[in-house]
Amino acid sequence: MSRMKELELNLGVKPRKRLVREKTEALTVLLEINQVWSMDYMHDQLADGRTFRLFNVIDDFNREALGMEVDFSMSAERVIRELRQIIQWRGKSSVIRCDNGPE
Repeated sequence: MSRMKELELNLGVKPRKRLVREKTEALTVLLEINQVWSMDYMHDQLADGRTFRLFNVIDDFNREALGMEVDFSMSAERVIRELRQIIQWRGKSSVIRCDNGPE
């Protein structure tokens, strides 16, 4: 038996498991405002190292930014308040789309 085999240094590399992804829905052609809104978070970092978050709501029909909140932290109550303000100003959307990311 070789020295390499005794030390178990020649183990094979395990292949990575592929993630099973759901089939994405085809985007529909929108005919008017307030049919579909997209909601998402973004984050960035200041020069001093502090990170901040942005909460964005966009109307998919005309790509109009309906709301944008920026802060170092954002509670669920604040997000709900922002959505209620947009609904009071613009009316209710039929669908709100979000990417279900790590946020």
